Amino acid sequence: MAYSAVSLFSGCGGFCEGARLAGFDVQAAVENDRFAVKTYKANFSEVPLYEGDVTAFLNDRDDRWTAVAAERFSHLVPGEVDLLFGGPPCQGFSQIGPRSLADPRNRLYLEYVRILEYLQPRVFIMENVPNMLWIGKGTFKSQVLEAFAVAGYSRVGVRVVSADNHGVPQTRDRAIFFGIRDDLDLTLDAGDWLDDCLAKEHCPGSNVGDAIGDLPERVSSTYDALAYPRSRRKSPFLDEMRLDRDGILYSRSAKMAASGDRVTRLYNHHTKEIQQRRSELLKYLKPGKKADSLPKEIWDGKRPEKWRRFHPDLPAHTLLAQMHRDLSEWVHPHHNRWITVREAARLQSFHDGFVFHSSEWQMLKQIGNAVPPLLARAVCSVAERALLEFDATEANPTEVDPPLSSALGG
Repeated sequence: MAYSAVSLFSGCGGFCEGARLAGFDVQAAVENDRFAVKTYKANFSEVPLYEGDVTAFLNDRDDRWTAVAAERFSHLVPGEVDLLFGGPPCQGFSQIGPRSLADPRNRLYLEYVRILEYLQPRVFIMENVPNMLWIGKGTFKSQVLEAFAVAGYSRVGVRVVSADNHGVPQTRDRAIFFGIRDDLDLTLDAGDWLDDCLAKEHCPGSNVGDAIGDLPERVSSTYDALAYPRSRRKSPFLDEMRLDRDGILYSRSAKMAASGDRVTRLYNHHTKEIQQRRSELLKYLKPGKKADSLPKEIWDGKRPEKWRRFHPDLPAHTLLAQMHRDLSEWVHPHHNRWITVREAARLQSFHDGFVFHSSEWQMLKQIGNAVPPLLARAVCSVAERALLEFDATEANPTEVDPPLSSALGG
């Protein structure tokens, strides 16, 4: 029987996809963004979704928490959920922006703590940008840990985890909080447990060329799907991503079922239009280079990252939600165009059967905000191993030897 999980701040579902890959049964999710909800529903139709503000979820003092909602989520019994996971919005902590301790978005972690205290899951995982650990010289991190302790989770490990160490073709660092309920014990403290399990889940990420090199130069001029491209390119990552291959984690049939189609089609392979002037500029931008490599008569000397082309032999630099405004920092390694929605999804480790919905603007925002599924899988496996140890200890208190095999990490 799969362990149970509840997802907060679910977005389009990257964290949920990773939890599902790690063997969890996601029994409830919460998302307030109506555009992300469209994508989430299309890919997680079996998960009860609370479409609203997290402040009302499981909060009978809030008028928005109706009797209908209470009935729909009545299966969430305090003390019977195995894992709570999610990442409160990170814009208040991001390096891009004012990074103010007073930013109201910084307080959303308190809603996570409120639900944690109510549900009392055996373990929890909270994810965010690394800057939240350092903002205010660590003051905010201390506040978060104190709130967890008051909620009954005084043993929490905190680490910065790199996505490219866990199969994702992208350099992307995330702060991970892993905690266990105070009445439970592990053979290691929470931080060491996190280190040990993530080491077992280590899997070098692919590069940009392997991740998207099989996708065609031609893009769709509409949101319609294209004929699925054939490819002889060999890569374990492509085995997981492509609809016509079996991988270790994903079978062809599972990916096809997720897409909801009976024939292989390439969805979301479209991108923002590019002006002729900008297209001409891209011809001067070499793989792996930034704007400061351009001829002086072309570049105005401002912000070298304004123009940036991926290098095919390296992981992608970090994809951000701001892609939806301007894709000039995410230029295809070979073609003189921006990356497509599907290529961005690949670089975040979403397989081709995971289809994005709403407008192109919103799809790019959803992808940039998402937790990469393969990173989420590795992190959720940390929780799964802890739960296995708890159960093994309960079954045989004198002999604990939980299984520690990993599909990708060895």
